[in-house]
Amino acid sequence: MTDDIRPIDIYRARHRLRGHVLHTQLVRSPSLSEHTGGEVHLKLECRQITGSFKLRGATNALLCLDDDARARGVIAVSTGNHGRALAYAAHQLGVRAVICMSKLVPSNKVEAIRALGAEVHIVGNSQDEAEVEVARLIRDEGLTLLPPFDHADIIAGQGTVGLELLDDLPSLDTVLVPLSGGGLLAGVALALKRASPQIRVIGVTMERGCAMHASLAAGKPVQVEELETLADSLGGGIGLDNRYTFRMAQTLVDDVVLVTEEDIAAAIRHAYTKEQIIIEGSGSVGIAALLSGRLKTTGTTAILVSGANIDMALHRRIVCGMET
Repeated sequence: MTDDIRPIDIYRARHRLRGHVLHTQLVRSPSLSEHTGGEVHLKLECRQITGSFKLRGATNALLCLDDDARARGVIAVSTGNHGRALAYAAHQLGVRAVICMSKLVPSNKVEAIRALGAEVHIVGNSQDEAEVEVARLIRDEGLTLLPPFDHADIIAGQGTVGLELLDDLPSLDTVLVPLSGGGLLAGVALALKRASPQIRVIGVTMERGCAMHASLAAGKPVQVEELETLADSLGGGIGLDNRYTFRMAQTLVDDVVLVTEEDIAAAIRHAYTKEQIIIEGSGSVGIAALLSGRLKTTGTTAILVSGANIDMALHRRIVCGMET
């Protein structure tokens, strides 16, 4: 399906990650099953060690580096969760980590990264602007780049979520995957489509500034304005020189669904009141697609609940109905 990343790479990543990441829980949602008339299950990556699926790709990529690359230290641009995952994995392996982020990244995510010992650089008002600082530090200090999504080892690590779904839910018909740069979507789609091409893989994202959705519509990577959104982890560009995820999304993904800010807020409330889980906006988009009726599914559906790293003051406002 792709000449660059093969299903075997995902299986090798699963073996490599044993003991480093959790095989996260898959739970049936009675409320969403009743709402849709099908069987809906939640894949709780929000309960991964660093609060999101990103630990899989970051750890796999770090473990694949040679000794020289590790010794030079690693660097990444992030909207928060990749930075936190890379900071954690680097700390566990004794590797220097530098994370560059824009001013749009919520302060709770910035502080969590600092608490793990990573060096943090806040630059500009978009991920694209923060990437300029990444390029400077690579040039000046020789750091090793581990980007948040468009990297073979990152994608293979994220694809291990798909293998767990196949293990735990062999009757799977449809999976809903949060979409930003496409690392999670590409990896999961490759794992699932290799096992069963009939499984529908749907990307779900916010309507406010999704670069991958705009790029797929244009037929090539394009830039979009990065806007504030409750799904802040889904912000940022895909890179005009995108090497992997754009093409994989084009060839492996069945559809992309957009949800509104109101849909996202309602999904966060639903997760808390009906599912007893706290999730961030980016982790709620699959629930939002079903609750809002923007996507209809039948049979057995899995929703990847990708992250829990929401500012708790914001969460309280949303749950109390004060934030939409």
